[in-house]
Amino acid sequence: MFNRQQVFGAPAFPLEQVKDPTGAGDTFAGGFMGYLSATGTLTDASIRQAIVFGSVMASFTVEAFSLDRLRVLEYKEIEGRFREFKRLTHFEDLS
Repeated sequence: MFNRQQVFGAPAFPLEQVKDPTGAGDTFAGGFMGYLSATGTLTDASIRQAIVFGSVMASFTVEAFSLDRLRVLEYKEIEGRFREFKRLTHFEDLS
């Protein structure tokens, strides 16, 4: 995310195995836009959350071929991976 005040970037969620990257970008975009639509807000914070949400959704897509993983995905898995993403990318300020 780039705007006049700041830059924000998020990595892909780390996975041990990737089966098929086809559709990851589309899934990211759907997760990103779906999150913003569901929350109804366009603040910097919500856009950052949407970026991470999109990355989380894409991470499920690449775990299997085609839509196989998304067909059996439950929302609690999405929430869990979102929390794990936050834990993996959080760090403290320098003392």
